[in-house]
Amino acid sequence: MKRRHLMMGGAAAVGLSACSARDSKFKRYSGPDVTYVVVNKDTRRMFLFNNNRVLKDYEIDLGFEPIGDKFFEGDGRTPEGTYIIDRRNPNSQFYLSLGISYPNSLDLEEAAALGKPPGGDIFIHGNSSPFRRKREDWTWGCIAVTNSEMEDVYAMVRNGTPIKINP
Repeated sequence: MKRRHLMMGGAAAVGLSACSARDSKFKRYSGPDVTYVVVNKDTRRMFLFNNNRVLKDYEIDLGFEPIGDKFFEGDGRTPEGTYIIDRRNPNSQFYLSLGISYPNSLDLEEAAALGKPPGGDIFIHGNSSPFRRKREDWTWGCIAVTNSEMEDVYAMVRNGTPIKINP
C-alpha cells in the first residue's frame, strides 16, 4: 500500500510541476536578438527589430493624452525620442514591465523651462486587469500591450536595447 501511495504522490508532483512551468508568465526566447524597438504612436504599433528585420509587431495603448510629446509629470502623454530599456519589473502591478530611460537630458530641460517636474516611471507593460478592453489609450504615459504579448516582449527584449518612440 505504501508503495502505491509513493508512486501516486510522485506522479502527482510531476504533473503539478509540469502545469506550473507551462503556466508561468516567464517565457524563454532563443531566437535572434532584438537590436532595437520602434514605437509609432500615430499608428499605435510597436516593432521589435533584429537589425533591419521585424521580428514581431504589436498593437499598443498609450497615455490617455496620446498626441504630442511628454513635457511634464501628469500630462498623460507618452514621451517621444530615443531611450534605452534600462530595467525590468517581474512584479509590476501591470503584469510584467520593461523600464524606459525617460527622462533624458532634453526632457529634463523642457520640463525645467515649464517649471514642472518631468515625471518618470515610463514602461512597456501589460494590463492591470485581464478584463481590460483593448485599444483605448489609458496609461499615464506608458506603452501597453496585452499580458500575453508582454510575456513575449519581456522574454525577447534585453536591458540596454534602444527604443525609438516616434510621434
